[in-house]
Amino acid sequence: MMDSCNCVEPQWPPDDLLMRYQYVSDFFIALAYFSIPLELIYFVKKSSIFPYRWVLVQFGAFIVLCGATHLISLWTFSSHSRTVAVVLTVAKVLTAVVSCATALMLVHIIPDLLSVKTRELFLKKKAAELDREMGLIRTQEETGRHVRMLTHEIRSTLDRDTILNTTLIELGKTLSLEDCTLWMPTPDGQSLELKNALRADPLNVIVPLHHPTIKQVFSSTRAVVISPNSPVCVTRIRGGKYMTGEVVAVRVPLLHLSNFHFGDWPDAGARYALLVLMLPLDSARRWHVHELELVEVVADQVAVALSHATILEESMQARDLLMDQNVALEHARQQAETAIRARNDFLAVMNHEMRTPMHAIIALSSLLQETELTPEQRSMVDTVLKSSNLLATLINDVLDLSRLEDGSLELDIQTFNLPSVFREVLNLVKPIASVKRLQVNLTMGSDIPDVAVGDDKRLLQTALNVVGNAVKFTKEGCVNVIVGLERPEYPRDPRYPEFCPIPADQHFYIRVQVRDTGLGLNPQDIPMLFNKFVQADSTTTRNYGGTGLGLAICKRFVNLMDGHIWIESEGVGRGSIVTFVVKLNVPEVNHLSIQIAPTSQPSGSGSRTDFSGVRVLVTDDNGVNRMVTRGLLNRLGCEVTLAASGRECLHIISQRSQAFHVLLLDVCMPEMDGYEVATQIQKRFPRRERPLLVALTANTDRNTHEKCLRVGMDRVVTKPISLEKMRSVLTELLERGSTFDLNQRL
Repeated sequence: MMDSCNCVEPQWPPDDLLMRYQYVSDFFIALAYFSIPLELIYFVKKSSIFPYRWVLVQFGAFIVLCGATHLISLWTFSSHSRTVAVVLTVAKVLTAVVSCATALMLVHIIPDLLSVKTRELFLKKKAAELDREMGLIRTQEETGRHVRMLTHEIRSTLDRDTILNTTLIELGKTLSLEDCTLWMPTPDGQSLELKNALRADPLNVIVPLHHPTIKQVFSSTRAVVISPNSPVCVTRIRGGKYMTGEVVAVRVPLLHLSNFHFGDWPDAGARYALLVLMLPLDSARRWHVHELELVEVVADQVAVALSHATILEESMQARDLLMDQNVALEHARQQAETAIRARNDFLAVMNHEMRTPMHAIIALSSLLQETELTPEQRSMVDTVLKSSNLLATLINDVLDLSRLEDGSLELDIQTFNLPSVFREVLNLVKPIASVKRLQVNLTMGSDIPDVAVGDDKRLLQTALNVVGNAVKFTKEGCVNVIVGLERPEYPRDPRYPEFCPIPADQHFYIRVQVRDTGLGLNPQDIPMLFNKFVQADSTTTRNYGGTGLGLAICKRFVNLMDGHIWIESEGVGRGSIVTFVVKLNVPEVNHLSIQIAPTSQPSGSGSRTDFSGVRVLVTDDNGVNRMVTRGLLNRLGCEVTLAASGRECLHIISQRSQAFHVLLLDVCMPEMDGYEVATQIQKRFPRRERPLLVALTANTDRNTHEKCLRVGMDRVVTKPISLEKMRSVLTELLERGSTFDLNQRL
């Protein structure tokens, strides 16, 4: 083919103008072909996501070769050598090969390119869905924001009416409602009543619970679209027509409050209220899902807020009621305290005023006993003295019981001789027992300590009451008193098994048991005997006397001493056993020497009968008391001087012509009382030059006793005073010597 071509001699005569156009065109074609690969190379370099770079490289090579053929063709427009022809042929062959390869490759990549387009469409679709989801999320966030705002508004108050009105107003703003109403159950729980409305005052409308619309809403946990013609779709009136759009209703749970009862709250059978929301009629709006969700959430929040508000309201009512009750209780407490104070004041006054004449009666009766009397007269005097002592005991019992009940009575803790307490009880009851020809036996265990710390007076009073009762209610036989330390193996009160005394290093328990062969008791009557003013039966009072206070006081004294008392009896006529256990403390070592000494010489064993030469000054504003006390002292042989007031007493003592050994001083006197007199004497006279100060008082309270000792008195004696009591007081003063040596002064 190349042999038949005459390259030197052209076959056709060239047209110079056409050749020039072709020459220029081939030049620009070659230039364009060479620029396109450069642009593709730039694109490939800049693009990091294009998936077909090798295709672009192949396509670029094809274009370069095409451009090369056009460039080489520029030399063919004129005479050219064989070499040019060969180069042009090779370029065209390569171009053909690359062109075919590129065409074949496009067959394979076109489907991929089409799939890229599909993916693009898919991505666009996904992007659109994502936009919709983002819009939904934004809507939900907006809904959540509205819910939070609405919840905040609802919970900013705990007033039920405010909660309901706020709910309707905020829902109306958030959802652009035509109207919003709330229906609450009626008190009987059988109907719904329109309570609150957004746009107007609620109408007096009641719908029964069995209405189909209400049943439909109450049976669902979600918001329900209901018919605008339903009777619960009541709204404001425009132009004489009811204006309602699409309507949604949702139930509002009413929490069951079993512990609270409200006057306007429905009973447990009505579990739901009804919230109705209406869209405007003149709009194309429909309820969206997120709006329905907002309504449901708000309904739940309203339910919780209502329950909290109702509970708070009831709590406030309960608080107000409690405050009223507290005020009433405080008023009652003040009245009770006033009554107790009045009672105590009355008892104190009566105690003082009754002891004053009792002092005269007992003192004069005891003086009469010392005279020569006929048997009939002595019997009368004994009866008067016995009755007077009984009355004095009754006064003491009433006063002690009053102090025990109001808690003002406290134990007087001191170190004392323990066996002497029970020997004193035996000495006091033996005269009565001997009259009845009863034998009273005292058995004290060898483990009983000589010295103990406690209230010996209350222990004596308790033991004396119990033993005295045994003697009183026993006609014949004996009364046995057994005293010993309490031990775990001893029987206990079956009615009170909780009492379990446990001794320790610092304290111990003593057990006192009194057995008699007297009347006995019905077992069913035993629990009542420790109540005040109670006896086994009415005949007991008629036959034996008494007030029924003794055991009641004993029980309270025993309780104060951390003990227990109980009674056992097998029946009427078979006697009884009274047992009490009390706690006493162990004394310190340095007290032993002080208290053991009196045990060898019991009180009263060495009482003097003649007090001749003892000068006594009696100071009392009551003339009867002065006369009675002087009679007692004169019978004992004392030299007596009388003073009618505190000032007179100080004036007599100030006269140095005679020195008094003992000053009997009444505490309660007008102008200058006994405390002031004792204080003045302490200031004016040295300890060895002043008389022994003995307080005479009808007050039995502990404060009076302590105050007397605090102002420097040597002894306190409580009225009434018998001849024996006066003898015992003077004997004790003489033995002790008090603040000066009395025997020297004699």
